[in-house]
Amino acid sequence: MHTELTISQADRRPMYLQIMEQVRRRVAMGDWLPGQEIPSIRALAASTRVSVITIKRAFLELEREGVVVTRQGRGTFVAENVNLSRTLREQELEDHLTRAAGVGRELGLTSSELEVRLRDVVKQLAVGAPDGGAGEDE
Repeated sequence: MHTELTISQADRRPMYLQIMEQVRRRVAMGDWLPGQEIPSIRALAASTRVSVITIKRAFLELEREGVVVTRQGRGTFVAENVNLSRTLREQELEDHLTRAAGVGRELGLTSSELEVRLRDVVKQLAVGAPDGGAGEDE
């Protein structure tokens, strides 16, 4: 099991939020599967060089979100929720789109201009897709 999580000192977000994001991403991408045990708080604290308290806070928040479950004396596991991966990926997309809209606003783009830019990016990705973008909605 790949246990490496990285903390960026350049990232302004608190370390526990960086950890939460990376755990969510692992689950969303299928690196950590439902029911799979994830690294212990102590193991992650040692590998990321952050305090056990920081990792514990991230795990508690992830448990509240339903991403992980802790079984006393057994460890922490990815929740069994079968829709979790899709939900997390949709949430990540929403976060990226929100940030992109914020940058667009800072650049003075209108909603229409931002939509055009997004469509252009989607078209560029479709051209590079193995199936030529077949089945993509316009």
